[in-house]
Amino acid sequence: MAIKHLDHDLILEAQRGSRSHLEQLLVKAQPDIRRYAMKHCMIGDVDDAVQEVLLSMARYMESLRVAAALSSWLFTSTRRECRRLGRVALRYDPLDEARVDEWLGSASSPELLFEIVSAIDSLPDDLKQVLLFKDYEQLSNKEIAERLGVTVAAVKSRLHRARISVRAILLGLDSDADNTPA
Repeated sequence: MAIKHLDHDLILEAQRGSRSHLEQLLVKAQPDIRRYAMKHCMIGDVDDAVQEVLLSMARYMESLRVAAALSSWLFTSTRRECRRLGRVALRYDPLDEARVDEWLGSASSPELLFEIVSAIDSLPDDLKQVLLFKDYEQLSNKEIAERLGVTVAAVKSRLHRARISVRAILLGLDSDADNTPA
């Protein structure tokens, strides 16, 4: 059973602290978490990632505000845990978070804002437009696609390329190098 199709009452009871409902929820969610971890983790890290996500779910289920957000919360947690385990195992951070922290600490807020605006301004128009629609105007991918007369897939692709490009510009990286996320 897919997480998004779980019984809403089961999720609500688990949120309210019912141990038996939480146990049922953990059992029902585990296969989907494992399947998602198989896509995002190195094969040796799958079991560890699933265990950590299930532990997080058990610890923080009561703090989940909206039951409908459970699946996205679990998938985001799984992806983050896979990335964390990969960084530990390979001593490699595909998003180069240490460099981002260094960049953030290197200048004042107005200087950083100027660098971000300059990086966005240097993008090709099609990438810049999608990035501004998404992050500034906060339009959905579907709304952006309708405005631009392109598919939602094209919007997602352009948005991904725009964010990778801005990150590379800000950190002084080669945007085609392997330091960008897949």
